[in-house]
Amino acid sequence: MSMHDSKVSTYNLDHLGLISSVAKDLGIIEKIDARLPVSNKMGSIATMGERVLGMILNGLGFINNRIYMVADFFRNKPISRLISPNVRAEHLNDDALGRCLDAIHNYGTTKLFSEVAFEIGYEQKIIGKNANLDTTSISVFGEYDSENKDNVPHITYGFSKDHRPDLKQITLSLTTTGKAGFPIWMEALDGNSSDKSNFHETLRKMTLFQQQLKEAPSFIFVADSALYTPEKLLSAPNLRFITRVPESVKDAKMLCQMPKEKLDWSELGNGYSMVSLGSIYGNIKQRWQLIFSEQAFKREQKTLVNKIESEQEKSGRHLWRSGVKIYDCELDANKAALLLSKNLKYHSVIYTVDPVTKYAHPGRSKKGELPQVIGYRICAKLERDARKIAKKENALGRFILATNELDYEYLPDEAILTEYKQQNQVESGFRFIKDPCFQLASVFLKTPHRIEALMMVMTLCLMVYNMAQFHIRRALSDNNDTIPDQLNRPTKNPTARWIFRMMLGISVVKVKLKGGIVHEFVTNLNNVTTKIIRYFGARAMQIYGVPIVDLPYPVP
Repeated sequence: MSMHDSKVSTYNLDHLGLISSVAKDLGIIEKIDARLPVSNKMGSIATMGERVLGMILNGLGFINNRIYMVADFFRNKPISRLISPNVRAEHLNDDALGRCLDAIHNYGTTKLFSEVAFEIGYEQKIIGKNANLDTTSISVFGEYDSENKDNVPHITYGFSKDHRPDLKQITLSLTTTGKAGFPIWMEALDGNSSDKSNFHETLRKMTLFQQQLKEAPSFIFVADSALYTPEKLLSAPNLRFITRVPESVKDAKMLCQMPKEKLDWSELGNGYSMVSLGSIYGNIKQRWQLIFSEQAFKREQKTLVNKIESEQEKSGRHLWRSGVKIYDCELDANKAALLLSKNLKYHSVIYTVDPVTKYAHPGRSKKGELPQVIGYRICAKLERDARKIAKKENALGRFILATNELDYEYLPDEAILTEYKQQNQVESGFRFIKDPCFQLASVFLKTPHRIEALMMVMTLCLMVYNMAQFHIRRALSDNNDTIPDQLNRPTKNPTARWIFRMMLGISVVKVKLKGGIVHEFVTNLNNVTTKIIRYFGARAMQIYGVPIVDLPYPVP
């Protein structure tokens, strides 16, 4: 064959084949198409499910493309392998994707996501007994109507978890479950919304939705201290929770400051210990668990030392200035001295109020002449308050968890901390969505309802990413196998990001001969990437052109 008689084209496949295979194995296209059918569909036009897959591939492409650049993103991609032989890059233009986002909003963004997510969760047997709930803010660029129209989230200024108070924002509420951190619920909320209200409203909506399912899971909901509002918890008697008790609760504060020797501690391992107690706080019968973390203690101890030194330096300057000032009367001087010690957290002020005297005229005083009192001066010194500091030291590394699950067999004392720590899965999901490589933390769309719909697509990206990571880790563990990590050491727990990075450089080469015959093959595979592809199953093997033999690990 002469290259002069042929045309060669190269398409970047990289890690996108893994993303496509996971999304298709989860049935995302079919589940969305079943709910968002395309009327008068022509054979070459992308379905709504295919358009969503295109946005997922773009979102997980890690090259910072905006939503209106998806068509350009696919110009050099083997789109027939990734999505469908009927779909071409121009079918995924901004107009087609915009109509898809409109359709998602019209169906109901949260409704669509939750229906798809719960269906996938049951099929994949990935739903756990707990659900972890949290929120984050997402910065929005652009001008939007100040009114809340068409039941869409109000884009406005609020407390920015991104530390960008200069930008308007929208709030994303996310709930995950199971070992994979599988997202099962998402909502777009007002930018100035409060977690104390949001959490309970979200749980109310989730409960109503779950009642419509054939197999309704009975979750224990895990959230941070914003959930611990007794009057709202009382209004939901069937809600089971694990949450952190706010430090503002008087009983919790006293318990945290109690001397260690007065408490009956049990070791939990990994630097943790606990004290289990009963409570009826807020008229809710519950279990409180005082937790001590050695790691947190060491961090907070350094912080406390710095705070004590900072207060000493700052208050020392105030004392010096107060010692120079002369007060008109003794009462004013005493008030000023008391004010100096009022807000001290770690120190006490030891002081006297001394009169300031002066003779009536300059020069040597006459015999028997007494000086006149012209004012009063504070003579003070700063001392560390051992009692105050002891209370602060007792509280170091401590926090209190509360649950109203009173079945010790279903939820043993030793498991409460473990379940609460799963809250990190939601936080890691937020870190993923807001990662600069993902580049969807700052949204550039024109309408609030499309922003809301795009947030659903972002959460689908998280679902696919987490499922890809969970799948490869489970496959390696079940087969007692490893792949090399970033330092070329064997690992059974790679991140999906590292797996994707290892796939970079894999391409599809298409050779069209003079007679119209087309040869297509995949280049730059090696032993490690081939192993990874095989662990992802038959669909991934087909996309990458890996011979389908007996798979080392079955796809669920």
